Amino acid sequence: MKSTVRKQFNEKDEEIADVLTSLGLSRPIAKTLGYLKDLKEATSVELERVAGLRQPEVSIVMRDLKERDWISEREEKKPGKGRPFKIYSLKLSFKEIIAYLEKQKMKEFKEIQSNIKRLKDSMTVVAKSYSKEAYPTA
Repeated sequence: MKSTVRKQFNEKDEEIADVLTSLGLSRPIAKTLGYLKDLKEATSVELERVAGLRQPEVSIVMRDLKERDWISEREEKKPGKGRPFKIYSLKLSFKEIIAYLEKQKMKEFKEIQSNIKRLKDSMTVVAKSYSKEAYPTA
């Protein structure tokens, strides 16, 4: 395994996690992406320690990221006995993930704009119908 383990989650990672959270990702996912963005790969134990996640959170996050097809997972056998440990890496570059999130948010924004326009249009129709009832023409 060729990963560089950082001892702590730094300010830049926290800022990135905050922004990702504001875009709708869960805090554990945001922290995981913030940590993995600069690394080739990381173990679940590293994610627990550095990103401050509990083991069940790491499993849930990785399941979610695998469903999105953003992460690769492989197992490496420990020396001696015991279960192999899982090693994770981003399948997409961090820039590709940002582009995906941007596209998703732009789509949501356009849907909201469309719904507001429909609402305004329906209010105009309602106002015109009230106007005709109040002042019937001969």
